[in-house]
Parts: sequence; C-alpha cells; structure tokens
Amino acid sequence: MSRKVRVLCVDDSALVRGLMTEIINGHDDMEVIATAPDPLVARDLIKQHNPDVLTLDVEMPRMDGLDFLEKLMRLRPMPVLMVSSLTERGSEITLRALELGAVDFVTKPKLGIRDGLLEYSELIADKIRAASAARLRAPSPAAPPRPLRNPLSSTEKLVIVGASTGGTEAIREVLRPLPPDSPAILITQHMPAGFTRSFAQRLDSLCSVTVREASHGERVLPGHVYLAPGGDMHMKLGRSGANYVIGLEPGDPVNRHRPSVDVLFFSAAEAAGKNAIGVILTGMGKDGAAGLLAMKRAGAQTIAQDEASCVVFGMPREAIALGGADEVAPLWQISERILARLGERAHRV
Repeated sequence: MSRKVRVLCVDDSALVRGLMTEIINGHDDMEVIATAPDPLVARDLIKQHNPDVLTLDVEMPRMDGLDFLEKLMRLRPMPVLMVSSLTERGSEITLRALELGAVDFVTKPKLGIRDGLLEYSELIADKIRAASAARLRAPSPAAPPRPLRNPLSSTEKLVIVGASTGGTEAIREVLRPLPPDSPAILITQHMPAGFTRSFAQRLDSLCSVTVREASHGERVLPGHVYLAPGGDMHMKLGRSGANYVIGLEPGDPVNRHRPSVDVLFFSAAEAAGKNAIGVILTGMGKDGAAGLLAMKRAGAQTIAQDEASCVVFGMPREAIALGGADEVAPLWQISERILARLGERAHRV
C-alpha cells in the first residue's frame, strides 16, 4: 500500500480542527499528523512533521492566514488547501490566497458546521488528494502582460472555456492579454455559490475585456466574458434568432459538478459548431472531456492546457486521451493560440 497523504490542519476553531481530523482520518489514504490553532504553532509543526498538505483557515488570530501563506510560499512552498467562510469577505480573501499560490479551497457552511463539513467529506478528501499531487505554481506577476491583437472582427465567433483546480489563476492568465474587441467568451469554472461574483469582479478589474457573472437570457456580446454562476445552475449556450444567448438551468450535477463544463461544451457544440473554439484548462477529474470531443466533432477548434503548466492535469489529460484536443499548449501560449486560430479561420472563410 502506498504511503498515506500526511496533513496538517490549521484552524483557530477546535470544532473545525476536530471535524477535519475526523473527515481526513476516515479515508484510508490520508491522515492528520498534527493540528494547530494558529500559524505560529503551525510554523513549528511544519518543521517537525514535514506534512504533504496544509489545510489553512483564512481568518485567524495572532497572524492572518494570508500573511502566513505569503511567507510560506516564499520560504517553504507546499500544497495548501484554504478553508474559507461563505461570505463576501471570505470569497475575496480566498481568491487572493489562490493568487498567492494556494492550490484550492473548501468552504465552511454558515450554519450547522458539523453536518455541513461532514457532507463535504468526499469533496475535502478529493481536494486533499489533488493538492498532494499538484504542481506548485509561482504567484502571478503584478505587471500586465503584453496585449494581443484580435485578427478578426465578428460577432459569430465564440470561445468556450472550462476549468477546475488551479483554474482561477489559469483563467486570469488567458484573459489578461486579450484585446477589448475579443470574441465573446463563456467560462465554467468549478466554484461554489458566492465566489463567482467576486471572481468576475476581480477579473474585470484586471482585463481589457468586460468580465461578469452570467445572467439567464442575456445576449452574448463580443468583448465580454460570461462566468457561470456557482451553485445550483448549469450554464448553456443557446440561440435566439441570429443571436447567441445564455441559459442558466437547474439540473442534477454532471460529473459531480454544477455548473458542469460538459454541459456548457455540449451546448456550444450544438449551438455554435464550427464558430467556437473550445479550451480546457487545469482541473481534477474528467468534466469537459466528452464535451470538448463533441465540440471538435461539430467543427470547433479545440485546445487543451499541457501537463507541465497545469496545477492538476486531470481534465486536460482526459480530454486529450479521448481525442478531443486539436492541440496541446502551455498556459502562457493559450491566448495567442486562440487568436491565431481565429485568424486561420478568417483566412479560410
């Protein structure tokens, strides 16, 4: 049997430390080797135990979770899973933690913490497994990248993107160089309710394109990015006459996710066909693999992020294995490849 993933849990709540220990130790392939009530205690335990993964509360006494994370990623980088509160402030702090190098996050329910966390048992275990195998990423530079030029001016073309673990930073890197006249972009990123709005606002402040959380029935416009709201709806692409429109529909989770990348990709294959470019980025699991293949079969051009630049090479690997990717590219090239493919398509038309 392979060695268990060794986890250090840092949280100022004794209840949460106990619940995380119960959840983690309930899985045969992982164990809590120590817990800490604050980052100062955690610092000594890291030196003593050398854990594989750290779970870190966002808001704590003595030292803020973000300050500790920033120092940790600079001095002793390791996989960190943030434990965040379901509040607007909690979501903004968590997004900053992902920028600083945290691999992923789980949320504490507002009420009924014990039952809520125990409901997340499988999700927490999955995220710890993914974190233990994740490729650590250096924090993104603050300077904006060199802006790119759109070779095509058309309201017909669309870019459809799916991502999960590591996706918040990957999406930012793809969007920041894009010019304000880029084709419309629809994105499904696995995130809980309450986080996608903060994420959209953060991206909007950094990018030349307009980024917002998608609304049901709205018309899809060039120069705009539509982010699927987290929670209980799937996002689909549809048509109304000559226009593309967004549909937000209830439904069961697909590949254990809602919103699901596959749901978006299958709808794009049907509604946009060869007018779309499909992009699958870093993430655990297989959501989006079958949908990307459907897009390719419908005439769309498709791009998968390469293994070396992924935090977790699950979703792109599955898509590549199915034959759904026309090309595989490192993250830093994907913006250029999207615009280059638009240019190639313009010359063929």
